[in-house]
Formats: sequence, C-alpha cells, structure tokens
Amino acid sequence: MNSSKSKTIITWVLRVVPALIMLQTLYFKFTGAEESVYIFTQIGMEPWGRYLVGTTELIAGILLFTRWYGLGALIGIGAMAGAVFFHLTSLGIEVQGDGGYLFALALTVLISCAVLVILNFNDIKTKLLSIIK
Repeated sequence: MNSSKSKTIITWVLRVVPALIMLQTLYFKFTGAEESVYIFTQIGMEPWGRYLVGTTELIAGILLFTRWYGLGALIGIGAMAGAVFFHLTSLGIEVQGDGGYLFALALTVLISCAVLVILNFNDIKTKLLSIIK
C-alpha cells in the first residue's frame, strides 16, 4: 500500500470516528437524558449549554463528512477541549459511575480531530483561506 492510500484511509478513520461519537451523543443532549442534565447542571450551563454544545457537535459531526472536514475538526477540538476542561476541573474523570467513559470519548474526539488537522494541515489551510478570499 502506498503512502497516499494509507494517508487517505487514516484521514477517513480520523473523520468518521469523532463524527460518529459526536453525532451519537446528540440524542442524550437533545432529549434531556438524566446524565446530560446532571453534567450541565454541575457546570452551571443547564439547559442552554446542553443545547449549544449539542448544536456545535452536530455541526462539527456533519462537517467531518464533507469537504469542509477541517472546519469540523477545528470545531470538534474546541468542543472537546471544553469537555476535557470541565472533566478535569469540576466533573471529575468519572461521572455518575461511568468509569471515565465520557471522558475517554471526549479525549478520543479531541485527539482524532487534532491528528486530522496536523496530518492534513496544508489542505485544510487552503480550503479555509479560500472562504476569506
């Protein structure tokens, strides 16, 4: 397998994994699932923060499947940096006995999106700069 094909496969994995994670968690945010309400209550952002974060993750998740995947990755990095921050400062790594599952998902999305941006920096930069022109 040549390096171009390998990069394409890795890029798609780094797009699909965080997109699916963010899109899968929307159900819990938008339906007011007990754990989501608890989390956003703990950080003082219930309910508006839950809807804002859910909408942000929806946009990022959709963009990761388009030619604007770089913008989706940057939005994903921002959203997950916030999630990791709140886990480390006020929620704790384990939330309501989840064994750190939500924290692990946030780290997975954060790292996947960061590696995606690093691996495809020139392509992403070119596409995003074309918006400004």
